[in-house]
Amino acid sequence: MTPLPSPTLAPATTPSSAPAPRPRAWPSVGIVVINYNGWALTDDCLRSLAALDYPDAQVILVDNGSTDDSLAQLRARHPDQPVLTIPRNVGFTAANNVGTREALRRGLDYVWLLNNDTVVPPDVLHELVKVAEDHPRLGAVTSVLYHLRRPEELQSWGGGYVDLWRGSAALFEAPVDWARLDFLAGTSLLVRTRALQEVGLLDERYFMYWEDADLCFRLRQAGWGLGIAERARTWHLGAASMGMSTMTDKSTAYELQFTKSAVRFFRRHAPVPAVALLAGPGTYLVKRVLRGQWQRAAAVARGGWLAVRPDPR
Repeated sequence: MTPLPSPTLAPATTPSSAPAPRPRAWPSVGIVVINYNGWALTDDCLRSLAALDYPDAQVILVDNGSTDDSLAQLRARHPDQPVLTIPRNVGFTAANNVGTREALRRGLDYVWLLNNDTVVPPDVLHELVKVAEDHPRLGAVTSVLYHLRRPEELQSWGGGYVDLWRGSAALFEAPVDWARLDFLAGTSLLVRTRALQEVGLLDERYFMYWEDADLCFRLRQAGWGLGIAERARTWHLGAASMGMSTMTDKSTAYELQFTKSAVRFFRRHAPVPAVALLAGPGTYLVKRVLRGQWQRAAAVARGGWLAVRPDPR
């Protein structure tokens, strides 16, 4: 496995003294936000986080090797916000682990993995933590997702199911019993650090996509539950890092990364991987060929090959 570049902590422009210790009525939360060439979205996300009414939250901002002027823009707009900087793009999953390790180093009770293409209301973290605290065996909790551009339109209920025989997965679009949840969307995922210490962090073999499902499968296998905070709303653009303006406008970069991660997931978790791979990624490939979408078909084929080649890194 290729060693991960060591992140460096870029100090805030205006240093501030550490706050005095005080009793906590609520558990501590580290909010991990990843930026990659998307400072405008990250800026909106950070501004919404600044309005949170939660008493003990710390934003852990990670820049994942941006090649634009993201660092300069974010430092100018948020001078008191330190930034963990990674020299090169190591992938969404590995970048989240950089932030998560920092939260664990600080001894925080929860890690909230929040996509940078989101905007949240002031009460969202209260709602997430309340559900987690009311159910001590929940390893992770997510919020209900709404479209960022169409604020009253539901994007998903925040969790979904996986068909390990058909090689497919889908998010629920209406309230469901928690027992039906196979995974929670990583868009806005509050994870108990005690659970992470037991099952491990996100699997960095997933460059991006399916890492949330893999983590949730490992949590469930270890006896942790999954829950949805129905009163917690998060507005989400979707797939911004892959050159798409919507969830349905899929780029070839998306096709490659999604397929690569899907193949790895089903090889690990499906009872008969060959069946799942033929029914899922195999069907994706055939559909794109039949539609004459040659570039997207090539991306799907390459993603599958990268997932099974002897050196997957």
